Amino acid sequence: METFESLVDQVNSLLWDHVLIFLLCGTGIYFTIRLGFIQIRHFGSGLKALFGGMSLKGDKADKSGMSSFQAVATAIAGQVGTGNLAGPATAILAGGPGAIFWMWVSSFLGMSTIYAEAILAQKFKTKDKNGQTVGGPAYYIEQGLKCKWLACMFAVFIIFALGFIGNMVQSNAIASAFNSSLGVPNWVMGVVLAVVTGVVIVGGIRSIASFSEKVVPVMAIFYLIGAFTILAMNFNYVWPAFESIFIAAFNPQAVVGGGVGIGIQQAMRFGIARGLFANEAGMGSTPHAHAVARVIRPEQQGFIAMMGVFVVCVIVTVTALVIITSGMREWDNSGRVGESFLSIFTGQGITVTQQAYTYLFGHFGSIFISMSLFFFAFTTIIGWYYYAESNVRYLFNSASAVRVYQAIAICFIFAASLFKVELVWKMADMFNGLMVLPNLAALLLLSPIVIKLGKMAGYGSGVPDAELEAGR
Repeated sequence: METFESLVDQVNSLLWDHVLIFLLCGTGIYFTIRLGFIQIRHFGSGLKALFGGMSLKGDKADKSGMSSFQAVATAIAGQVGTGNLAGPATAILAGGPGAIFWMWVSSFLGMSTIYAEAILAQKFKTKDKNGQTVGGPAYYIEQGLKCKWLACMFAVFIIFALGFIGNMVQSNAIASAFNSSLGVPNWVMGVVLAVVTGVVIVGGIRSIASFSEKVVPVMAIFYLIGAFTILAMNFNYVWPAFESIFIAAFNPQAVVGGGVGIGIQQAMRFGIARGLFANEAGMGSTPHAHAVARVIRPEQQGFIAMMGVFVVCVIVTVTALVIITSGMREWDNSGRVGESFLSIFTGQGITVTQQAYTYLFGHFGSIFISMSLFFFAFTTIIGWYYYAESNVRYLFNSASAVRVYQAIAICFIFAASLFKVELVWKMADMFNGLMVLPNLAALLLLSPIVIKLGKMAGYGSGVPDAELEAGR
């Protein structure tokens, strides 16, 4: 087992420390330039599409797909998970406050990448033998690149990365959080998660879309209210927190002190890596949701897809500000001299976020984060389940295969609550990294299609935005 874990560590180091950060950022830069900074030019169009279509009870999804808002809600459900609560803390502790600046950079670039993913998903979507609308990277790899074997590789990677291993991580995180804050036995949360997940996913696309459009907006608002309450209490530290982010992005020692040993390269590495992991742009997951959106033109879904990355960026930012301002406040009150405010935090990942809330809310802060984590991680379980199911359909084109997958997935969700999953975390990172490679290859090789449709969206065409939004 130690040999296997060592192999997984080596693969992850190669993928995430040396290959994927450059490939993902490079792809984002490429599409940003070739599409004429579409994330800026059509930011307003994206906001109109997001809030204009927002509804807690939209048209029911069926075999033909779901509404555009239901699609982006399902995508955000997959994007907003434990990484949005634990990711900023990990980035700050490892790379200093400046890492948050680089998370913003990765989000900005990721908006153009996810636009490309959504367009290709819409362009190459199809129907299976049961008349169900399906789409995603496996479909645009096979149809666009005419490369069946690479499409199958992607499908296998994402089923393991998200459907099985990834959802084990989310389930374990929920069980651990409730056990530490409320004393709920892990197996009890495992049963609850397995049952509730089964109820949602057995209903198929209609149930998943209905769940996402109702829960995602409510959970985001619930969490942001708590975060902004703390920022209001830490008001005097908000501006210094922003200053520390910008200063530490280029001169970390000016903020964290020479003894911490954080450099610019470290801030960039952890900020960009955590940002990419949080927003999932370029990873090949969210296109499954955007593919089944019922829209007139592919680029319309591209606009709203960019807003998914923006929403994630907002949640990550307020989480980071809560951590930094709470750390500064406690550091001032402690009277420490010659130490960084980061020394206030004694844990890692999600425990740091819990500490930041506990400093001001007491034990309720820990409970608040546990409840937030439940919704964040559970919606991710549903979103990731759906992505994997789409690839089960791709590989087997069989309803019975989907039922078998559902049963296995539910068993994995329950089992994950019973044990520690350090190796599972590492395996999830590995399969996540492996599934990115074929997706990025397809994005870059099929970029002429993206750019052509991008031009139809107003870039170089002279077509007014208002006419495009009206579908003329």
